[in-house]
Amino acid sequence: MVAARRWWIPDPGRIRLRAGLRAVLGTGLAVTAVLLAGFGLEAALLGGLAALLALFTVSDPDVRRQVATTGLLPLAGLPVLAAGCFLHDRPLERAAAFLGVVFVGVWARRFGPRGNALGIFAFMMLFAVQFLGAPPADLIRLVPAVLLALVCAALVRFVLWCWERHTPPPAAPAPPPFPGRLRPTTRQAHQAVVACAVALAVGIPLSPERWYWAVGAAWWIFVNTASRGETLVRGFRRVLGTVLGVVAGVLLALPLDGAPVPTALLAAVCVFGIFHAAPVSYSWMMFAVTVLVGLLYGLLGELSAGLLAMRLLETGVGAVAAVLAVALVLPITTHAATHGWILRALEATHGAAREAARRLAGDPGADPARRVAELEPLLDRARLSLAPLLHPLNPLRARRARAREVTALLDECAERVRALARLAETPGSAADARFIEACDRVAEAIRALPVPPPTGSARRARSRRAAGEVTAVGDRPAHHPALAQLHGLETAVRRLAGPLQTPPRTPLGTA
Repeated sequence: MVAARRWWIPDPGRIRLRAGLRAVLGTGLAVTAVLLAGFGLEAALLGGLAALLALFTVSDPDVRRQVATTGLLPLAGLPVLAAGCFLHDRPLERAAAFLGVVFVGVWARRFGPRGNALGIFAFMMLFAVQFLGAPPADLIRLVPAVLLALVCAALVRFVLWCWERHTPPPAAPAPPPFPGRLRPTTRQAHQAVVACAVALAVGIPLSPERWYWAVGAAWWIFVNTASRGETLVRGFRRVLGTVLGVVAGVLLALPLDGAPVPTALLAAVCVFGIFHAAPVSYSWMMFAVTVLVGLLYGLLGELSAGLLAMRLLETGVGAVAAVLAVALVLPITTHAATHGWILRALEATHGAAREAARRLAGDPGADPARRVAELEPLLDRARLSLAPLLHPLNPLRARRARAREVTALLDECAERVRALARLAETPGSAADARFIEACDRVAEAIRALPVPPPTGSARRARSRRAAGEVTAVGDRPAHHPALAQLHGLETAVRRLAGPLQTPPRTPLGTA
């Protein structure tokens, strides 16, 4: 059953399916429009990338802000594109430009989804210039190609197929405060600059022509990561996906040798795969990206087995550089990151439970369904922060055991809140002040959770106190199904005190 879930992951609302199909339509329309405009193959490839990025990175929580962010993409990307063309034959200035764009692009994530999208688009325009080897004279074709492609992507996303008008995507949760005086985005910007500088220093001697793959790998590993463990796992998954993609490229892209029709069809499959896999599997997304890159090199007449091998080598350099940077430069430990996200998820759990309790107690203005929807992204982010501890390659068995228990208890909390929301769909049937009282006990249990893990006698005393509280909860009667769910939620929260207060390398049995 576990293996089956890895291969067949649910797609509620078919969001991933629709995103993949829309990406194929938008990217295909952009490439076709650029070719019909007579801008040439290189401009068409750049236009396709611009459209793909516009559809992939713009993730504002409502359509109006998505339109605004899409409109700002040229302001972020075109100056960088022009700079990349003029600095193509000036290595030192080019390297400085790369590192500057890396720092600003990561730092801009403090402005939420819009800053993240603009930063990624700017970096990828500079990256694409290196991929195409474009001189300044090509700007007369490349700039209008990017603008035309963005118009095509906007037409598809906001006019032809805009499902977000009716089902807006949940807003990405803001990161919790982590230890240290620097904001997480500033800290990560410094890490990314160091990682890309190392990737430059090692990647250029390996391949003066393809060094940019090392820098690109280091950059993308930092997207959507917040701790050493997350970065390590993401680097491993990037390399794994690239290895599989190189093998597939040798088997699929090399025999095609740039034949236009089959290459276009397979490229469409890869674009769909990128969007369909991205939310659930970074390895499979990188597999699709690597095969797509091989196909593009085939269209340019540059594909060979040696080139694919060099891409794999440069990707490994970028991954190692990212891991070293995140471990040595202003590190955020996995333990600190998981604590922050777990507490955020539990606070949202209490908010959803309280809305359900108010509705059950007779308040018609309470909206538990909305609060449960807000909870889901936080739960996903908490699971993502725990994923490095659960990875099969993690040699610390005690930490894996703690992470498994925390994950199971978080899942139990989420399921009980969902059950409360379902019970609250028929309000007023058993209006009872005990609902609010039980919900207040859940809040007390969350406030009692340790933030920093205590040690020694304090840890043992808190463990005994938490155990006693859990026993007391079990003794309380629960006549109404909603009270039973609230008492179960309180119990699960108090049980979290055990694994959360245990020092990272201490086995749970000694807590």
